[in-house]
Amino acid sequence: MNESELSALKQTLIGGDLESRRSAVRRFAEIGEPAIPFLVSLLQEQVGNEVRWYAAVALVKIGFGSISPLIDAIARNPDSDFRRYASAALGHLGEPAVVPILSAMKGADPTTRGFFSHALCRIGEPAIPAIKAQLDSTDPIMKECATLTLWQMGQAGIESLLSEIDDETRDS
Repeated sequence: MNESELSALKQTLIGGDLESRRSAVRRFAEIGEPAIPFLVSLLQEQVGNEVRWYAAVALVKIGFGSISPLIDAIARNPDSDFRRYASAALGHLGEPAVVPILSAMKGADPTTRGFFSHALCRIGEPAIPAIKAQLDSTDPIMKECATLTLWQMGQAGIESLLSEIDDETRDS
């Protein structure tokens, strides 16, 4: 992998036809972790949302190694379009991203926590036990984040939240 290949793949994502773009995503995935900084940087550029979508898909295909760079970039970059795509990619990385996301929520600003919550909602049911554990946190902000995230998850999250309240009532 070299810089000229990455630049050519970037140009394909920007202006290629559908099959060329899909091929570029597959090539980024083959390159793997060395392509992550380039893809995260591409997500942050003023490119169309379609290009951001393809970059996010490539990051998801690369897998676990994308989690930390995405979390770091979401925390540093205030651009809401970027954050939307980055948090969607983070959410598609699934259960392995849950604990790192929750750790990153601690100390993050409210807007950033909202994007992390969005990623957890996208992960869905596999995230519920770890989120639910935050209801017992001594950190009031994390308790609130857990409650709001479970609420935003819809039926499964709300049922989990209500079961926690039922458990507290029985223990009293």
